[in-house]
Amino acid sequence: MRVQRHLRYVCSVTDQTGDLLMAAARRVRREYAAALAEFGTTPSQSRALRVIAADAPVRPSVLAESLHIAPRSATEVVDALEQHGWVRRSPDPTDRRATTLAVTDEGHLLLARIGAARREAGERVLGALGDRDRRTLDRILRTLGEQQ
Repeated sequence: MRVQRHLRYVCSVTDQTGDLLMAAARRVRREYAAALAEFGTTPSQSRALRVIAADAPVRPSVLAESLHIAPRSATEVVDALEQHGWVRRSPDPTDRRATTLAVTDEGHLLLARIGAARREAGERVLGALGDRDRRTLDRILRTLGEQQ
């Protein structure tokens, strides 16, 4: 009987912790999406820009892999980025059938603005924590992220 009561408590705490973690993540995502809307971009476009900037030149297929999305979805994201003038497609010098992606000067400017907006959005959520709690949360999240 004691074991069953204990197991119920453990499951309840684990469920509650997961729910709390997901609620916090949703709040951060909402803040972030609202900040990005001011720039006329989406979280997926922002992630794609960061990947392209970090690894340019990048083939669209590599971008899709990095973002864990279907190649067709990557094409749609790149089309939108290109339409805004944030990314340019160029022929791949090693394979004329392929293209590569690079961030334009305007895209780099947007990335700087997005970086500031991300920090501000994170601060709106995490600002309620003191330095010690933030370091502890950082450590915990790194530990959980390393378990993949």
